Formats: sequence, C-alpha cells, structure tokens
Amino acid sequence: MKNCPNCNSEIEDNFELCWNCNYSLTENRVIEIKDMTLQQGNRELDCLRCEIPLIFSGQFDFHEGARLGVLGNIFELFVNKEKFDLYVCPKCGKVEFFAPLNDSEMKLKK
Repeated sequence: MKNCPNCNSEIEDNFELCWNCNYSLTENRVIEIKDMTLQQGNRELDCLRCEIPLIFSGQFDFHEGARLGVLGNIFELFVNKEKFDLYVCPKCGKVEFFAPLNDSEMKLKK
C-alpha cells in the first residue's frame, strides 16, 4: 500500500489514481472527472451515491429471444432489439443504463 501525497489516503499498489481525491500519481495532479469522460456521451449525469460525474462507457445493444440453430440469424429479424447508453461511476463502480437520446432531443437540450 502507498499513501496519496494530496490527501494521505491509502492506495493499492497497482492503482495510479487516488480513490478519495482523484490525485493522479503519474501526472502529479488532481484529475477532474470531466477530463476523463468520453465525448460520445450526450449527458452530464452524477452518481447517486458519490455525487461525482458518471463516465460514458459506450452504447450497448440488447435483444430478446434466443438463437435457434442454423436459422437463428433469420429469426433475429423478428426479435425486439434495444440500445442503451452505459454510464459508470469511476469511484464506486455503479453502472447505469439510459435510453439514448435522439438528435431532436439533443437539439432541444442545447
């Protein structure tokens, strides 16, 4: 274990970022969570537990139904498919799914 030079919290040896204050041991400065977010995420959401910004982790496709042998790909045309945006809290690991916003909703937000 090592100690954070900024807040003196204990940090695991294999971590380079303090869990308490976001101090980066490699960059020798406190990292703003917004610096870590990806540009594809359309929302600014905070973790309900930690009250820090969630990081956009990508868009994931889900579908209902099972693949049925060789003809499974044909039956894929008839199943319900949904897309969700995945956001992760960098502090506690909480994962949240949100329905993606379409372009007209994004224009209204701006």
